[in-house]
Amino acid sequence: MVDQARARRLEKRIAAIVALAIEREIKDPGLAGVTIVDTKVTADLHDATVYYTVMGPTLEDEPDYDGAAAALERAKGTLRTKVGAGTGVRFTPTLTFSRDTTTDNVQRMDELLARARAADADVARVRVGAKPAGDPDPYRAGGSEAAAEPSAAGGVPAHGTGDRLDPEDTGDGARSED
Repeated sequence: MVDQARARRLEKRIAAIVALAIEREIKDPGLAGVTIVDTKVTADLHDATVYYTVMGPTLEDEPDYDGAAAALERAKGTLRTKVGAGTGVRFTPTLTFSRDTTTDNVQRMDELLARARAADADVARVRVGAKPAGDPDPYRAGGSEAAAEPSAAGGVPAHGTGDRLDPEDTGDGARSED
């Protein structure tokens, strides 16, 4: 059984060591713009997955995801050595790098929500001048507006008289209004 608090502390420590090494110690141009987002450690503490994201040189430029992945693979051994020295655990976890796609998913969701809002606005615009195809109140009961005469069978109003029946109005005499 693994101590969950120990695993969380190790995850945070690995993320800090890797981020610091990428920023200050490893001089690979492919690692420019790489940011460590999160780290997950397996239950046996032998494997660690480091999630990263890549920023482009400018906001308009597309990030070089392939170049960053290749640079991280090249630096994997050095980073594992630094993690081993910085954590002091008996077995240094193997490092696996995985690109974090959360920002891509957020952007996709924003696009879908914008399309849904546009479709709702189109429906609202069409509905402004729309008129019902038939009677404005198709569920209105027909007939005279005068009070209906109860029928001889239990005081239930006759059909087509304009009165509406409640679901409880069955004419069984269980209520005084039946």
